[in-house]
Amino acid sequence: MKQGLIQVYTGNGKGKTTASLGLALRACGHGYKVGMIQFMKKNEAYGEVQAAKFLPGFSLFQFGRNVFVKRDPDKIDIELAKEGLMFAREVIQKKEYDILILDEINVALDYGLLDEGEVLELLDEKPPEVELILTGRYAKESIIKRADLVTEMKEIKHPYEKGIMAREGIEF
Repeated sequence: MKQGLIQVYTGNGKGKTTASLGLALRACGHGYKVGMIQFMKKNEAYGEVQAAKFLPGFSLFQFGRNVFVKRDPDKIDIELAKEGLMFAREVIQKKEYDILILDEINVALDYGLLDEGEVLELLDEKPPEVELILTGRYAKESIIKRADLVTEMKEIKHPYEKGIMAREGIEF
């Protein structure tokens, strides 16, 4: 890749992680190496975790627990998010991936699991040829300003309003 950009997928609508996975699928089809680091997630049952085993060139790493993190996070949630950020820094410096997806990093920032300055430093350290994608609600203005592309998913209607819970293969 000659010129890697910074992309942000944010907003309160469904589809941020899914959009990044669609990009990953396309990139792998062209022979690119894609890494996805999931913050605040740890669940082997997620479809993307299972699919990663079959998609050449795609690697997925989870840094979280299999619990819903609240705005007053436990110490372990902060530690795991920091581990994820350190791991991201390592793979970026080593240029292990052409594309690196930082899934739910915006939420990790908003919930106080990560330091905004450290994430901005990571963006500064990005080699020019690496594409970096940050997903999650609540993207900070500083992140949006640094990005080359920002897409906001807007919820208009959601089946949850009718009591339909997350469905395997669709929402997870």
